[in-house]
Amino acid sequence: MTYRVCFVCTGNICRSPMAESVFRAHVREAGLGGLVEVDSAGTGGWHEGDDADPRTVSVLENSGYDGTHTARQFQPSWFARLDLVIALDAGHLKALRRLAPTSQDAEKVQLLRSYDPAADGDLDVPDPYYGGMDGFEECLEMVEAASEGLLAAVREDVEGRAA
Repeated sequence: MTYRVCFVCTGNICRSPMAESVFRAHVREAGLGGLVEVDSAGTGGWHEGDDADPRTVSVLENSGYDGTHTARQFQPSWFARLDLVIALDAGHLKALRRLAPTSQDAEKVQLLRSYDPAADGDLDVPDPYYGGMDGFEECLEMVEAASEGLLAAVREDVEGRAA
């Protein structure tokens, strides 16, 4: 049975596609590609159908990740098929938990940086959209730092299912 993870930010053109691409690469490198499905969405539909922000694509591709992406809006009905919904900031966390049809679905929503043992206090990944390239690079660093811990948690869940 496939384990499904969805990363969610506001418009699905900066932070969540970055997290999706980085985590998908980690999943593949860990040999879990056939067991774990990774995607992303936005809490709003403003950019639905758009490619990722060119700065996101640039930062991803310069670091060896895939920059291909099409934005979409998160739908509450997806909770039924998802195992984990990863919010990029506290605002997304609250919005997603409000959308959750059940308390079990609300428990599926977690903050990305909660998987980074070095993250201190503020667990938000700042929105780089209105800034320069340095914000996108910082976003990538935060995503990469949290990906190892997230991968360990997902691996544990996947192995727990197989047992």
